[in-house]
Amino acid sequence: MRTQICHGRVIASIVGCTALVLGVTGTAAAHAQHHETARQVLGAHDGWGSYGTGTTGGAAADAAHVHTVTDWAGFKAALADGGSAPKIIKVKGVIDADGPSCDSFQAPGYDLDAYLATYDPAVWGRDRTLDDEPDDSPEGLRRASAANQDAYIKATVPANTTIIGVGRNAGFHGASLQIKDVDNVIVRNLAFESPLDCFPQWDPTDTADGNWNSEYDSAVVYNSTHVWMDHNTFTDGDHPDSTLPSYYGRIYQQHDGELDIVKGADYVTASWNVFEDHDKTILIGNSDSASTAAVDRGHLKVTFHHNLFSNLVERAPRVRFGQVDSYNNHFVAKDGYGYSYGIGLESQLVAQHNAFTLPDGIGAGTILKRWNDAPLTADDNYVNGRRVDLIAVHNAEVPTEILRSGAGWTPTLRTRIDPARAVPAIVDHHAGAGHLH
Repeated sequence: MRTQICHGRVIASIVGCTALVLGVTGTAAAHAQHHETARQVLGAHDGWGSYGTGTTGGAAADAAHVHTVTDWAGFKAALADGGSAPKIIKVKGVIDADGPSCDSFQAPGYDLDAYLATYDPAVWGRDRTLDDEPDDSPEGLRRASAANQDAYIKATVPANTTIIGVGRNAGFHGASLQIKDVDNVIVRNLAFESPLDCFPQWDPTDTADGNWNSEYDSAVVYNSTHVWMDHNTFTDGDHPDSTLPSYYGRIYQQHDGELDIVKGADYVTASWNVFEDHDKTILIGNSDSASTAAVDRGHLKVTFHHNLFSNLVERAPRVRFGQVDSYNNHFVAKDGYGYSYGIGLESQLVAQHNAFTLPDGIGAGTILKRWNDAPLTADDNYVNGRRVDLIAVHNAEVPTEILRSGAGWTPTLRTRIDPARAVPAIVDHHAGAGHLH
């Protein structure tokens, strides 16, 4: 057998040398591919996020502003490094962002049993809020405890940033990304397990029976522009609503949204994500109030395409004011399903070429929910493999909440449009964290 030196290694034959060269080349190519993925920008015409200057995130980062992080403290430090200078943050593994325990956030003197005893509707009633409770009251101590958790689990994302998961198993448990008052952010290939609010607030006046209200979305886009959310997975993970207790006859709700886009945010593309196992999933525009309308009107332009919405209750999304384009998404409903698209104040939703998989007993008329009178466009959508006019079937099944057709605008920022019938097979196999190529 002939031996030779190849790239500094002794090998058995020219065939081995060729194989080694190919192996070295393949390894280099793999590194180059990963490098290029971290610097990838949103393509031209790929949804509202591509409008104007487009979305490039941290693609222009120099070597000093490319970080690989494995823990929450390191992630926050990387976000803060260099201010708004372009940066790439690679998340390796699953980072716990929810602290050691809820007890670690409790203000001295806070006690849930005391809170429940004080604000029991049989004692407190249902016609006054807790807003004016003093700082040393059970509600005041709850507020202080909530502030401690808020400071810990929220991470502020600066402008010109790309956050990307490394490999197939990267993400956060209990994090709340705050994309607030900035431009040009990319978040990709990350699995988010929803934050669990340790200190929900009781509001006796929220509905006739009162409600527990929680904070902390997995990601919030707040007065920010040019944001690309791609190939992420959002879920309640080990803490679905079915595991939460009830007090005063209402679920002790410890989850808020998975992705909220609010307060004048604009030019957002959400593509190839998975949103699953959640109640109030995505909110676009968070209020009907006059002050909110003044901020949101003319903004909230968002595109959703090739996302999987599975086992959700509602808000996929609920829309106020915005021109929202939703196409080539797959919606899978299960027990407890409420609706998918919420039609809110002055919304201009276009929902086309989507697929819906509904179980027996859930009618197609429930897919749309009218919160306010606002026209929408809903063409070429398929329910259980058959083409269905979503507006017509809604109006037939819910004649007390008639919807009007015609959103008043035509989306032009689209790239690949798949046949609606093919969407389940395409989206189910390629959406979510770990499927980025």
